[in-house]
Amino acid sequence: MILDLDIGNTLSKWRLKDANSSEIRSRGAVWTREEWRPGSDIPDLDVVEAVRISSVARKTVLQETVSLLRRKVGAVHVAHSAPEALGVINGYKEPERLGVDRWMGALAGYQLAGGCCAVDCGSAITIDFVLPGGRHLGGYILPGLRLMKESLKLGTRNVAIDPDSEAEELLAPGRRTVEAVNHGIYMAAVSAINRVYAEVCDTEGVALPLLMTGGDARVVSRGIQVPHAVWPDMVYGGLEACFPLTAAERAGRMSGAPYVPVPVSLEKIRAGLAFSMLL
Repeated sequence: MILDLDIGNTLSKWRLKDANSSEIRSRGAVWTREEWRPGSDIPDLDVVEAVRISSVARKTVLQETVSLLRRKVGAVHVAHSAPEALGVINGYKEPERLGVDRWMGALAGYQLAGGCCAVDCGSAITIDFVLPGGRHLGGYILPGLRLMKESLKLGTRNVAIDPDSEAEELLAPGRRTVEAVNHGIYMAAVSAINRVYAEVCDTEGVALPLLMTGGDARVVSRGIQVPHAVWPDMVYGGLEACFPLTAAERAGRMSGAPYVPVPVSLEKIRAGLAFSMLL
């Protein structure tokens, strides 16, 4: 089995992948902690032959995790942001300072779509752009839905947005404080993504495929105005592309990769942007 780890600031997500069939056997998540230890909520390391890790947690968390795993598992692969990889040129002035989860998403998106806008809706919402040809432009970071809610300190932090809510409902004025907060932060998130996407596509003269991942991608995607795909395993896809361990991965097939819808034309993007600027 292959254990893939996506260690975030809040949650550490994992999945077990069959090394022969490339099938996903199980998956889960635990709270990120200083000392990562196997338990009832973490897979049995006795069945694991290789581990791949993407981590944005504190260095001590990664060091502890790698130390433990290397005592139990033969091969441990740790992803790092680099100046260039898999045909993508990192747009950061200091490439190593780009969050590795963003780098994995950019690499996976480029392998799948040959240029993309990669949006990760987690604790923070990150938006990264890779042009056809592999030039990573850099990106944007804004607070995620939960961080925005917590910042208001109105006692609504534990009342989550229903992921099955329709966008029209979430964009309507709230009739209770909790609704006003949820609808307000939702409006802020989707408006930012829609506007940033249009602005960058307009500036660069290209209509890019839009790919979304992260815990809140499902609900945020309902308010996105252009064709897009939700890819829960996008960070894992970057790990697969960087460290291919199965026959399918070596052939360039990433698990769970979605169908990528054709973007709307650049003319339509520009027309929508011009209209929004008149309002």
